Amino acid sequence: MAHPLDNIFWNCLDGPHRHLSTGTDRARRYAPGFSPIVGFPDPHRPDFAALRPFCTPGEQFYCDAWSGPVPDGWRLEAEATMFRLVWDGRAGAAADPAPDAVPLGPQHVDQAVALARLTRPGPFGPRTIELGEYFGYVDDGRLVAMAGERMAAGGLREISGVCTHPGHQGRGYAKRLVQKLVMRQLARAETPFLHVMSANRHAHDLYLRMGFRDWCETVVRVVTSC
Repeated sequence: MAHPLDNIFWNCLDGPHRHLSTGTDRARRYAPGFSPIVGFPDPHRPDFAALRPFCTPGEQFYCDAWSGPVPDGWRLEAEATMFRLVWDGRAGAAADPAPDAVPLGPQHVDQAVALARLTRPGPFGPRTIELGEYFGYVDDGRLVAMAGERMAAGGLREISGVCTHPGHQGRGYAKRLVQKLVMRQLARAETPFLHVMSANRHAHDLYLRMGFRDWCETVVRVVTSC
């Protein structure tokens, strides 16, 4: 039997987050405003024709696993690979590693989107912080680091949106925020997982040291509806 992580985009969009997505039994996407991610029952053979009625020209989407020809009506913007990592089962922190982190809410949306645009942690929209718990560090009224939760399926919970303003790196903000989320997820009997671009060796090594292990390395593409 396939594991939920093997096709987590679809298992989330057609599962726990179905009410936050649009599409059919052949293709689904997060509703506008959330993270621009699409999923297919077979990610290696995506049905973009089924997705098209739920898109507008110029929209960009992230999809994984697929590396075939780009169909008519779509344009390939970027292609790379990423690691999908899962928590290896060790116990989390005994005490909150980030007690001074601020829970993010509607009042932080503009700053969260601006920080994501600057640091590019992955697909992020103005409603992304509604997908789970988000925490951040604020310096002099400005959001300088954040991390939160996005996808979920089969008892798995994704840690996502991990980023730090370039002027505030090296202070351990991201690591403490991830540890905080791991602790909270384990307390809810959830299994944490996350994604990191293959080229980001520093972050990948950090996550391995923290207790994650590689599940797979997969293609990730950004496509635009023409």
